[in-house]
Amino acid sequence: MKTGKTLVLLALAVATSGCMSMVSNRLFGPPLLSAVAPEVRDYKYRIGPGDSLDIFVWRNPDVSTTVPVRPDGFITAPLLEDVPAAGRTPTELARELEEVLAEYIRDPLVTVTVSGFQGEYDQTVRVVGEAAEPTTIPFRQKMTALDVMISVGGLTNFADGNGARVVRQTPDGPVERRIRLEDLVRDGDISANVEMAPGDILIIPESWF
Repeated sequence: MKTGKTLVLLALAVATSGCMSMVSNRLFGPPLLSAVAPEVRDYKYRIGPGDSLDIFVWRNPDVSTTVPVRPDGFITAPLLEDVPAAGRTPTELARELEEVLAEYIRDPLVTVTVSGFQGEYDQTVRVVGEAAEPTTIPFRQKMTALDVMISVGGLTNFADGNGARVVRQTPDGPVERRIRLEDLVRDGDISANVEMAPGDILIIPESWF
């Protein structure tokens, strides 16, 4: 009989735990974002509309130039007309330009350098809501929430920092998680710092009080 009572108590405890978890999620939102973002060590910057590109063609200064990437993702330069650039790495674009220029120049050697960064949306971190200066930030490897908050000037006086959320794209679709910006920015709790990922959207709501 004792064994039967024990099993009943365990079942009630599990059920209660499940109910409390559901209530917790309803009251306080989705779980906190873990301290480590998905693998980004192999991250490579891809050119986006609005970027400024320095194109250097060895021994051909008349062809070397600096050009913007148009809103449609293409570039135009001497001997280069409507070449797609957006979505490529600088190295990939350089190899493409060598193939195009080979029609006019013998054995061209091209280097492409990004001198002004805008990037595709999936290469940036967007900050909206109660940041001092909501904006879009080009993603950099090993970027953290603290780096983002420094870039946007911190929280406003009306921000619910610990109610902030990060929306992150995953292979299974967007995932939303809470992040403790109040503890990080105003209390200096470095344990609340998390690694960001390219394409993240940081949403900072207004406090109710």
